[in-house]
Amino acid sequence: MIAAHRSVTSLPRRRLLQAGAACLLAPPLSRAAHAAPPAPFGRVERWENFSSHHVDPRHVDIWLPPDYATKAGAGHRFAVVYMHDGQMLFDPTTTWNGKSWRIDLAAQQLLAARPDGDFIVVGPWNNGVLRHSEYFPAKFLPHLPDAVRRPFVRDALHGKARSDDYLRFLVEELKPAIDARFATRTGRDTTFLMGSSMGGLISCYGLCEYPAVFGGAACLSTHWIGTFERNDAFPAAALAYLERAAPAPAGVKLWSDRGTVGLDALYDDAFARVTALLRRKGYAAPDFVSRVYDGAAHDENDWAVRAPDALVFLLRGT
Repeated sequence: MIAAHRSVTSLPRRRLLQAGAACLLAPPLSRAAHAAPPAPFGRVERWENFSSHHVDPRHVDIWLPPDYATKAGAGHRFAVVYMHDGQMLFDPTTTWNGKSWRIDLAAQQLLAARPDGDFIVVGPWNNGVLRHSEYFPAKFLPHLPDAVRRPFVRDALHGKARSDDYLRFLVEELKPAIDARFATRTGRDTTFLMGSSMGGLISCYGLCEYPAVFGGAACLSTHWIGTFERNDAFPAAALAYLERAAPAPAGVKLWSDRGTVGLDALYDDAFARVTALLRRKGYAAPDFVSRVYDGAAHDENDWAVRAPDALVFLLRGT
């Protein structure tokens, strides 16, 4: 069900750029140890400065439902949703912009309707200054014109794309650690990716690069345009990659959405082109959703509203 939003006019250009930059270029990651954020529903366990051979260490927040211990003790196993930008998922009083996904409350809505829908959420934090580098799909780059690619790599990616390294961190290091520590269902059909904006890009990329590991992805407000203006170069690069690398649609769940306000309004053409390509390749309901949320903007408050829809979609049938 599409959530209702107030009608909001588009931002003036300067405010749009400021809002877009705030969402896309996160502040530096704090290495200081902090308590796990409170969760009104369930609890959050924090792994501090989780080390990696592929990326810089970072905190990882793991949300567990209220009955996790009881069910795990009785032999139940849980699906896993890996959500990027882990520091933005729970308590808005601890985030840099005072907003969050409130993903525990989204989970509460899902579990109220389907008590047997056992799952946990794993939220690796973003790197801050290297977020763009870790989340931008490296294999889009060969499809960009030199005049676009070179300054983008130098300035936005700080010299190189690190997304393949980030995915190796998820697949080779974090997932095995999660599966060893928690009562998870380890197969691809119960392992999913979810994120917004640049997190939407890396979720789609992860699904394409590791279809044997991830059975689905929810990509909200995906930043197909690569910058803060409509353009052809970045969407064309994404389309060229997806034409070759999108997994066969059988058994794959893919959620794609956008809003209509602010930065999300600029995704209209690129979003439509990606949707058309995927449908041509055989992606179709009920395992493919391409949805526009009228009046929704590009921030955590709006993603929180539609997170229950995306979670219901991913976890259907698990």
